[in-house]
Amino acid sequence: MADYNIRDYGAVGDAVTKDTHAIQAAIDTCTASGGGRVIIPAGGTFLSGSIELKNNVELYVERGGILEASGEEADFVHMHVDKKQMENVYPNINQSIAFIIAYDAKNIAVTGSGIIDGGGKKYILEELPYIYRMQRMRPFTFFFIGGSNIDFHNVTIRDGALWTVRLSGCEDVLIDGIRIQNDLKLPNSDGIDLDQCRNVRISNCHIVAGDDCICLKACDNTGDFGPCENITVTGCTLVSTSTALMVGCEAHTPMRNVVFDSCTIQSSNRGLGIHMSHESVIENIIFSNIVIETRLFDTDWWGRAEPIYICLAPWEATDSIGHVRHVRFSNILCKGENGVFVYASEPGHIHDVFFDNVRMEMNKWTHWEGGRQDIRPCVGEGLPTYPNSAFYLHNASEVTLRDCQVAWGENCPEYYHHALEAINVHHLKIVHFDGLSAQPDHYAAVWEH
Repeated sequence: MADYNIRDYGAVGDAVTKDTHAIQAAIDTCTASGGGRVIIPAGGTFLSGSIELKNNVELYVERGGILEASGEEADFVHMHVDKKQMENVYPNINQSIAFIIAYDAKNIAVTGSGIIDGGGKKYILEELPYIYRMQRMRPFTFFFIGGSNIDFHNVTIRDGALWTVRLSGCEDVLIDGIRIQNDLKLPNSDGIDLDQCRNVRISNCHIVAGDDCICLKACDNTGDFGPCENITVTGCTLVSTSTALMVGCEAHTPMRNVVFDSCTIQSSNRGLGIHMSHESVIENIIFSNIVIETRLFDTDWWGRAEPIYICLAPWEATDSIGHVRHVRFSNILCKGENGVFVYASEPGHIHDVFFDNVRMEMNKWTHWEGGRQDIRPCVGEGLPTYPNSAFYLHNASEVTLRDCQVAWGENCPEYYHHALEAINVHHLKIVHFDGLSAQPDHYAAVWEH
């Protein structure tokens, strides 16, 4: 395999000079020659605007080398999908520029023991106590569209300004052993986002993110690439100011056949999440062998310390919600300031959810306010006041709890109530459930109504 060192194409690496053209020249020569490695060498910080990976190119960052995104909008190209410019996904954020891009590229890789820096801090307008106010225009660190045979190995990616690794319509993807180290105060700095992707394996990663660590979704602004399906996530360690492992909430095409296994989640707003805000289907999802710790935090961030979270609620008044079905949670240890939350805004949309050997320990240890539910984004009140129970089920059918356990810590506020509260749950099955209410003199362990 031929190597193409970017210094041979004029890259300076002094953290001041824009090395964009030199890096792109190395990539273009590499792909035109049949492929090889484009090397970001040790001993330099190479500042760059948008660069495009192309067929058969491996971007290799040597240990001691840094590839860093510019802080100037003019240095980035605007992404186009299906010949149309990217539209907004979130209000007040134009998600149309990106640092490292690829269009329909095949057999590409990002590897090495060096660092790729997304330049997130360059886009901060104001530092508030628990969140940054950011510029409207800021780049994805990676944005690949429609490619196949894509690998990420070992590299460290830090300080993402927006979603760090965004893959839309990609197939046959392997992400192994990477580190994503984002600022927990930087909003929308997701770790890995799989948008309508297929046949993806994520393993052995450590991700710290100011939003979801790993999120599966089906956005409506990237064309119709079909279902998001056939995905495994294993052996990851995760910290999130939102949800560590999320399916949704953009769900404009089906999401199915997903396994999350052998992960640990610490100090996060939420642990495991499925969120449906549109009319589609999420099905055949397994979460297993996971340890979770969740805590309350500032309400500028979504999530109220739910270790396990399923929510179906329309994002806009014009939206309809679809269906979540055939979901399994097994061998999961949860410790949190809130409990398991399963909710639909109307009946008939959650079917066949199985909790097997799930232990839920609730305790209050932070100063943040509890006793609320969080169904954002939604129509109407997104943070209603409501007592917290260890398991809360609302508008669901065919829910089973087998060999589940509830424990309460030393600090149980008055809004901690039942071990299990079930509202309008049809065909609820409880087998070997162990646990009292937080306040046995006032509340039943199990309350169905």
